[in-house]
Amino acid sequence: MSKKKLVFSGVQPTGNLHLGNYLGALRNFVSLQKEMKCIYCVVDLHAITVFQNPNQLQDNVLETTASFLATGLNPDKSIIFNQSSVPGHSELAWILNCVSRIGWLNRMTQFKDKAGSDKEKASVGLYIYPNLMAADILLYKATHVPVGADQKQHLELSRDIAQKFNNDFKCDNFFPLPEPLISKNISRVMSLRDGTKKMSKSEESDYSRISLKDTADEINKKIKKAKTDSESIPSDIKLLKKKPETLNLITIYSELTKYSVEKVISEMAGKEYSFLKKKLAEVLISEITPVGKEIQKLLKDKSHLKGILKKGTEKANIIAEENLKNIREKVGLI
Repeated sequence: MSKKKLVFSGVQPTGNLHLGNYLGALRNFVSLQKEMKCIYCVVDLHAITVFQNPNQLQDNVLETTASFLATGLNPDKSIIFNQSSVPGHSELAWILNCVSRIGWLNRMTQFKDKAGSDKEKASVGLYIYPNLMAADILLYKATHVPVGADQKQHLELSRDIAQKFNNDFKCDNFFPLPEPLISKNISRVMSLRDGTKKMSKSEESDYSRISLKDTADEINKKIKKAKTDSESIPSDIKLLKKKPETLNLITIYSELTKYSVEKVISEMAGKEYSFLKKKLAEVLISEITPVGKEIQKLLKDKSHLKGILKKGTEKANIIAEENLKNIREKVGLI
């Protein structure tokens, strides 16, 4: 087994990525490509576990690719491609469906969250998509996966499936057991309207999130309208934890400025919320609007974006086919 570190991560093409995607994933991807070999995938097969408008899905794949490039991912350093263009993902997912256990999938909490109250109407794809996620990682024999707190369970499943495959087919260390890459400096970015909920595109109000394509005026308006109360900003972190919306704004400011939360609290304590919001809007505009302008620029040349994906697909397919050849032999497929 190769000891070289290989990172794999995927982003669903939901369209118009937001600040949570940027701070929680994209910015970290750029840092990782400086240290390790990285594969970054637009996971369009995951997207269709719920119905997608076909034309919109294609546009979203290109927009997510543009977001990768605009935030600093370099296709000469990292492999960037869309999942469905590499058939090995689907083939290995089926093989792993036959290795994974129903009891393991029954414990996946995200299915329960995404399926809602009427699980009988959820697609089979939504139920088994953790196995596809495992296939995404294991197809390349990735050693490391950047994950958030809400994805740790899926990575643990990938490790369980890899270990069972190795045991079942008596091939110790054939699949490496992927390790999580959890940045200690990254906190979850929450909704601007409800500090107890994760920032999400699915939330109805556009004022709940900062999108990467937002203009300076839009960012200013959203931060001004961000939920706070009429009191001044407390100096005690314990009191702040009782004010999740305030803590969220301070956390975002901390992430963008690279100041510790404690330093930000000492700077903001006793001041009006308008002071915090003005400072936060300034740093957001400085960091996010150049990304948004670059996304818009890239989207004007879709053939260029498709070319990036095609080159990435060719590179990914070389690795995938070599590994699949060995996987088929282990399983007994001719």
